[in-house]
Amino acid sequence: MNRLTLGLVRAPALRLLVNFAAFQAAWFACVHFAARGEALAACASVLAAVVLHFAWSDHRSADLRLVAVALGVGLVWDTAMVQGGLIAYAASGWSAAWAPPWILALWVLFATTLRSPLRWLHGRPLLAAGFGGIGGPLSYLAAARLGACVFPDVQVALVVLAEGWAVLTPVLVQLASRFDHEARA
Repeated sequence: MNRLTLGLVRAPALRLLVNFAAFQAAWFACVHFAARGEALAACASVLAAVVLHFAWSDHRSADLRLVAVALGVGLVWDTAMVQGGLIAYAASGWSAAWAPPWILALWVLFATTLRSPLRWLHGRPLLAAGFGGIGGPLSYLAAARLGACVFPDVQVALVVLAEGWAVLTPVLVQLASRFDHEARA
Protein backbone atom coordinates (compact mmCIF):
# COMPACT_ATOMS: atom_id res chain seq x y z
CA MET A 1 0.00 0.00 0.00
CA ASN A 2 1.24 3.46 -0.75
CA ARG A 3 1.24 6.33 1.77
CA LEU A 4 -1.92 7.90 0.38
CA THR A 5 -3.85 4.65 0.73
CA LEU A 6 -2.58 4.14 4.28
CA GLY A 7 -3.47 7.73 5.12
CA LEU A 8 -7.01 7.34 3.81
CA VAL A 9 -7.53 4.09 5.68
CA ARG A 10 -6.37 5.74 8.89
CA ALA A 11 -9.08 8.39 8.57
CA PRO A 12 -11.56 7.51 11.37
CA ALA A 13 -14.75 7.31 9.30
CA LEU A 14 -13.12 5.33 6.52
CA ARG A 15 -11.46 3.00 9.03
CA LEU A 16 -14.86 2.27 10.59
CA LEU A 17 -16.32 1.55 7.19
CA VAL A 18 -13.45 -0.74 6.19
CA ASN A 19 -13.64 -2.59 9.54
CA PHE A 20 -17.39 -3.08 9.18
CA ALA A 21 -17.12 -4.17 5.54
CA ALA A 22 -14.28 -6.59 6.35
CA PHE A 23 -16.35 -8.01 9.20
CA GLN A 24 -19.38 -8.57 6.96
CA ALA A 25 -17.35 -10.12 4.14
CA ALA A 26 -15.40 -12.38 6.48
CA TRP A 27 -18.55 -13.45 8.36
CA PHE A 28 -20.28 -14.42 5.13
CA ALA A 29 -17.22 -16.20 3.71
CA CYS A 30 -16.66 -18.08 6.96
CA VAL A 31 -20.27 -19.27 7.17
CA HIS A 32 -20.33 -20.10 3.46
CA PHE A 33 -17.22 -22.29 3.72
CA ALA A 34 -18.34 -23.89 7.00
CA ALA A 35 -21.67 -24.85 5.43
CA ARG A 36 -19.72 -26.68 2.73
CA GLY A 37 -17.53 -28.51 5.24
CA GLU A 38 -14.46 -26.41 4.51
CA ALA A 39 -13.47 -25.38 8.05
CA LEU A 40 -9.93 -24.39 7.08
CA ALA A 41 -11.13 -21.99 4.37
CA ALA A 42 -13.73 -20.65 6.82
CA CYS A 43 -11.06 -19.84 9.40
CA ALA A 44 -8.71 -18.42 6.75
CA SER A 45 -11.36 -15.94 5.60
CA VAL A 46 -11.70 -14.63 9.15
CA LEU A 47 -7.94 -14.56 9.63
CA ALA A 48 -7.59 -12.20 6.67
CA ALA A 49 -10.02 -9.69 8.22
CA VAL A 50 -8.44 -10.01 11.67
CA VAL A 51 -4.94 -9.42 10.26
CA LEU A 52 -6.25 -6.34 8.44
CA HIS A 53 -7.82 -5.09 11.68
CA PHE A 54 -4.60 -5.53 13.65
CA ALA A 55 -2.54 -3.89 10.90
CA TRP A 56 -4.61 -0.73 11.32
CA SER A 57 -5.26 -0.96 15.05
CA ASP A 58 -4.23 2.01 17.14
CA HIS A 59 -4.04 -0.16 20.30
CA ARG A 60 -3.11 -3.72 19.42
CA SER A 61 -2.66 -4.78 23.04
CA ALA A 62 -6.25 -3.79 23.86
CA ASP A 63 -7.50 -5.63 20.78
CA LEU A 64 -5.44 -8.71 21.61
CA ARG A 65 -6.81 -8.83 25.16
CA LEU A 66 -10.34 -8.44 23.85
CA VAL A 67 -9.83 -11.18 21.27
CA ALA A 68 -8.52 -13.55 23.96
CA VAL A 69 -11.52 -12.91 26.21
CA ALA A 70 -14.02 -13.24 23.34
CA LEU A 71 -12.38 -16.48 22.24
CA GLY A 72 -12.76 -17.91 25.74
CA VAL A 73 -16.35 -16.72 26.03
CA GLY A 74 -17.17 -18.15 22.61
CA LEU A 75 -15.62 -21.51 23.44
CA VAL A 76 -17.67 -21.81 26.63
CA TRP A 77 -20.91 -20.40 25.18
CA ASP A 78 -21.02 -22.30 21.90
CA THR A 79 -19.78 -25.53 23.46
CA ALA A 80 -22.60 -25.25 26.02
CA MET A 81 -25.05 -24.70 23.16
CA VAL A 82 -23.75 -27.83 21.40
CA GLN A 83 -23.65 -29.98 24.52
CA GLY A 84 -27.11 -28.75 25.51
CA GLY A 85 -28.45 -30.04 22.19
CA LEU A 86 -29.56 -26.58 21.09
CA ILE A 87 -27.37 -26.39 17.98
CA ALA A 88 -25.36 -28.68 15.72
CA TYR A 89 -22.62 -27.22 13.55
CA ALA A 90 -21.45 -28.17 10.08
CA ALA A 91 -17.70 -28.63 9.74
CA SER A 92 -17.50 -29.40 13.45
CA GLY A 93 -13.74 -29.81 13.34
CA TRP A 94 -12.05 -31.58 16.22
CA SER A 95 -15.21 -32.88 17.93
CA ALA A 96 -18.94 -32.62 17.43
CA ALA A 97 -19.24 -32.05 21.22
CA TRP A 98 -17.24 -28.81 21.12
CA ALA A 99 -17.66 -25.49 19.37
CA PRO A 100 -15.96 -25.83 15.98
CA PRO A 101 -12.91 -23.76 15.08
CA TRP A 102 -14.82 -21.68 12.53
CA ILE A 103 -17.41 -20.48 15.08
CA LEU A 104 -14.57 -19.57 17.42
CA ALA A 105 -13.01 -17.63 14.56
CA LEU A 106 -16.28 -15.68 14.32
CA TRP A 107 -15.98 -14.77 18.00
CA VAL A 108 -12.51 -13.40 17.29
CA LEU A 109 -13.94 -11.49 14.34
CA PHE A 110 -16.74 -10.08 16.51
CA ALA A 111 -14.15 -8.90 19.04
CA THR A 112 -12.50 -6.77 16.34
CA THR A 113 -15.68 -4.70 16.05
CA LEU A 114 -16.08 -3.89 19.74
CA ARG A 115 -13.58 -1.01 19.90
CA SER A 116 -14.41 0.60 16.57
CA PRO A 117 -17.69 0.02 14.66
CA LEU A 118 -19.54 -0.86 17.88
CA ARG A 119 -17.94 1.88 19.98
CA TRP A 120 -21.33 3.61 20.06
CA LEU A 121 -22.41 0.88 22.52
CA HIS A 122 -19.72 1.86 25.05
CA GLY A 123 -21.37 3.10 28.24
CA ARG A 124 -24.80 1.94 27.07
CA PRO A 125 -25.35 -1.49 28.64
CA LEU A 126 -29.10 -1.64 27.96
CA LEU A 127 -28.58 -0.75 24.32
CA ALA A 128 -25.76 -3.33 24.11
CA ALA A 129 -28.08 -5.93 25.65
CA GLY A 130 -30.78 -5.15 23.11
CA PHE A 131 -28.30 -5.15 20.26
CA GLY A 132 -26.87 -8.51 21.35
CA GLY A 133 -30.23 -10.02 22.19
CA ILE A 134 -31.48 -9.31 18.68
CA GLY A 135 -28.31 -9.39 16.59
CA GLY A 136 -26.82 -12.55 18.09
CA PRO A 137 -29.77 -14.84 17.35
CA LEU A 138 -30.27 -13.29 13.90
CA SER A 139 -26.64 -14.05 13.08
CA TYR A 140 -27.06 -17.70 14.08
CA LEU A 141 -30.36 -17.89 12.20
CA ALA A 142 -28.69 -16.55 9.06
CA ALA A 143 -25.90 -19.13 9.50
CA ALA A 144 -28.54 -21.85 9.80
CA ARG A 145 -30.29 -20.64 6.64
CA LEU A 146 -26.94 -20.83 4.83
CA GLY A 147 -26.45 -24.42 6.07
CA ALA A 148 -23.69 -23.86 8.63
CA CYS A 149 -25.72 -25.08 11.60
CA VAL A 150 -28.99 -26.73 12.55
CA PHE A 151 -31.34 -26.07 15.45
CA PRO A 152 -33.21 -29.17 16.65
CA ASP A 153 -35.81 -26.78 18.13
CA VAL A 154 -35.54 -23.37 16.47
CA GLN A 155 -37.74 -21.47 18.93
CA VAL A 156 -35.97 -22.76 22.04
CA ALA A 157 -32.54 -22.16 20.51
CA LEU A 158 -33.40 -18.59 19.49
CA VAL A 159 -34.73 -17.76 22.96
CA VAL A 160 -31.59 -19.14 24.63
CA LEU A 161 -29.38 -17.33 22.11
CA ALA A 162 -31.25 -14.07 22.71
CA GLU A 163 -30.89 -14.37 26.47
CA GLY A 164 -27.22 -15.33 26.27
CA TRP A 165 -26.25 -12.63 23.80
CA ALA A 166 -28.22 -10.04 25.79
CA VAL A 167 -25.86 -10.81 28.68
CA LEU A 168 -22.61 -11.49 26.80
CA THR A 169 -22.69 -8.44 24.53
CA PRO A 170 -22.79 -5.81 27.32
CA VAL A 171 -20.03 -7.67 29.17
CA LEU A 172 -17.80 -7.71 26.09
CA VAL A 173 -18.65 -4.09 25.27
CA GLN A 174 -17.76 -3.05 28.82
CA LEU A 175 -14.44 -4.87 28.57
CA ALA A 176 -13.77 -3.23 25.20
CA SER A 177 -14.42 0.18 26.76
CA ARG A 178 -12.20 -0.59 29.74
CA PHE A 179 -9.35 -1.95 27.59
CA ASP A 180 -9.71 1.07 25.32
CA HIS A 181 -9.45 3.54 28.23
CA GLU A 182 -6.46 1.67 29.67
CA ALA A 183 -4.70 1.73 26.29
CA ARG A 184 -5.31 5.47 25.86
CA ALA A 185 -4.16 6.35 29.39
